Formats: sequence, structure tokens, C-alpha cells
Amino acid sequence: MIKTTEANEILRDVPPLGIEKRTLSEALGHALAEDVRADRNLPPADRSAMDGFALRADDLSNPPHDLMLTGEIAAGCPILPYVSPGTCVRIMTGGNIPPGADTVVTIEDAEDRAECVRFKFSANRGGNIIRKAENARDGELLLARGTLLGPLQIGVCASVGKGEVLVYRRPRIAQLSTGEELRETDSVVGPHELRNSNGPALAAALASMGFPVVSKKIVRDSLACLAAGLASVLTQTGVPNLAGMSTLADVVLLTGGVSKGKFDFVRAAVDSIGATIRFHGVAMKPEKPLLCATTKDNRFIFGLPGNPLSAMTAFYEFVVPTLRRLSGIQANEVKPSFFLTTSSQIITKGGRTHFILARLENKKTGLCVSPVKTHSSSDFVSGGKSDGVIVIPFDIREVEEGAIVEFRLWKPLL
Repeated sequence: MIKTTEANEILRDVPPLGIEKRTLSEALGHALAEDVRADRNLPPADRSAMDGFALRADDLSNPPHDLMLTGEIAAGCPILPYVSPGTCVRIMTGGNIPPGADTVVTIEDAEDRAECVRFKFSANRGGNIIRKAENARDGELLLARGTLLGPLQIGVCASVGKGEVLVYRRPRIAQLSTGEELRETDSVVGPHELRNSNGPALAAALASMGFPVVSKKIVRDSLACLAAGLASVLTQTGVPNLAGMSTLADVVLLTGGVSKGKFDFVRAAVDSIGATIRFHGVAMKPEKPLLCATTKDNRFIFGLPGNPLSAMTAFYEFVVPTLRRLSGIQANEVKPSFFLTTSSQIITKGGRTHFILARLENKKTGLCVSPVKTHSSSDFVSGGKSDGVIVIPFDIREVEEGAIVEFRLWKPLL
């Protein structure tokens, strides 16, 4: 059994998958596989930051002054009238500053009198002007390779003419839920049976992060069935699923059957297909029988515990960072945390990393986290009341109320 820090280190140097070209409308949530640079100065010319009047600041040295209105400039106007002494030009936000002018006075600080404009106050030279190349110079690095493309980053790409970008491919995931007792969600179940809750929960988590699931199956607790299930998603090529997508997976998520009981066949099935076990067992609570393996062609297999809260903890702590690394996201950005105060004392037995379900609370003193009481690692009901987990290092046994703790957000920000 290894510590969580050791497991994280094993997964830290996961290489990204291949590179593909995508249009901006398809690139959201992907990591850049190229640098994006300015293709010209931004802005390319001095521009007005406000609606107002372009003029010479010296003309307002002894206000009030009436200046003759000689023209108008809208954003995108290619022809710019010259501003001579004693004159001004009406200008809209984003319009290029005309030759001769060195200042913009806002509409609110002027009195428009048709053929002339009265200015009651002096003006600071350069006021309300966005200077040429103020935001970026031609060739300047704007977005580095590995940057995750959100809406603002998409906007940056569009502003420099990048209608298509090179991005890292996102991993395809197959889900195999194991257990004789498992039934589909809408099934009528007996007292000895369980509805498959891990599968939909993990699928929803993956969907919230934009990771495509290419296959979902319930597999019987037998070595032959598990080995066949693994082979079907790791070795098939060109076999589409119902959505027309190849079922060949980059990452396989197995839930259940990963411990050392009589009917726990995951490790034996992984061995049978020639995969290499990277680790099996992590010093963490809830649960510890987490398995990670890789195939000869660098596909990942994760064996997650069957208990729902254990499965979700292992998923967010180890699977998600691996998926993000495979997607080209930098190693120091794959596991974001918040550091917040806790609203109550936390006691652990130490000796392993503890993940405590918690919810966010917005109090007058600021945002804090409050532990959520759970009855066991199978308590999905308590999980539904939480927003994520507090991470308590293995060598910490007591955390006082009001102390700063590390919090990992699980709940998607919709």
C-alpha cells in the first residue's frame, strides 16, 4: 500500500494524448497544443475608450470653451477628419483617434450645441484613449501551450484570427460496473440486489467535465467476463457505439471487485490481459483498494471501490487528474484546491489521508466549509448533500474549528 502522495507522483508525468485541429466552436474545454500569439498590435491604433469628443487638450486650458464640431467618427470608420486648433470631432467608443487630437472628453462633460460644443472643464492630455499596442504587441505570447480553453480564451483566439486551433485530444472512457447484484437503474430490484448508482454518477461527473464515454456495461463477477470486458474496450478498433463513436477506450473505469475477496477478480483480469499494475492499495479513507494499471500501448485502467463514496473519492483524487494530464493540461493545474476555514472541529485517526465530505457555506465572515456527517462509504445520500471534500493529510489527527483546510470541489459550477 502506498501513500496518496506517492500515487500522485506516479501519475504526475502522464504524457498527453495526440494533437488534433478544432474550430473555435469545437475547442471549448480542450487544452492548447500550440502557442497563440498576437498577429498585430492590440489595439492596432489609438482608440477612444468612451463616447465623446476628440480634441486638443490645449484648447481647454482656460474653460469654458466652445469648439467647432467638424465631423464624426464611429467604430470601424476608415476615414478620419483632421482635428485643427479650435475644433473637435464627435467619436464613439472604439473609434480610432483622428490626427491632431490627443484627448477624448466624454459626452457627460460636454454640452452639444449642434455646430459647436461647449466644454466647461479643462482636460488631461491623453484622457479616455486606449493606446496602440496597450494590450499586446505584434508577436507577443497571449496563450501558452497547455492553456485550458474557456470562453475568454476562445475570445482571445478569435481576436487574433485563429478560427482553428491545435488542441490535445481528450481521452475516451469506458465504464465497466462489476457485480452479480447490480441491475440497471430503472429495474425492479429484490432485497439482494442493487441498482447501479456508481455508473450514472461517474458518467455524470465525466459529462460535466466534457470527457466522452464511449462504452458503459455491467459485467458479471467472473474472471472470464471481466477479462473479456476489458479486451472489448481496449483492443477493438473501428467498432462504433450507438452514437457512431469508436468504443476503443484510452481509460477504463472499473467499479467493484477490486479488493481481495473471493469474488474480487479485477486484479486477476488486469493481469490476464498483460497490463502492468502501477499501484494497488492507497492509504486513504474512505477505503483503500484502488488499482491503477497501464497497458503496453499506454492505456489506463482504474479499479475503483464498489462503495459509492469510495469510488467517487478515488475518481476525483486520481482519475480526474490523469484525464486532465492526458488532455494536455499542465501537471500543476490538474487538481485545483481552495483553502478555506472549517466551521467545526475535525478528528481523524491519522495514518492515512482522510477525505471528509463537506459543503460550502457563505457566512458574514466569508466562505467556509462545513463537514457533512456520513454513516459509511456507501452513504450516497450524505454525498448528495455535499459540494466536495476536505483533505486531511495522513499525519494530522485534529483540526480545530476556524482552521484553514484544503478543499476540493466536486460539484460542477452550472
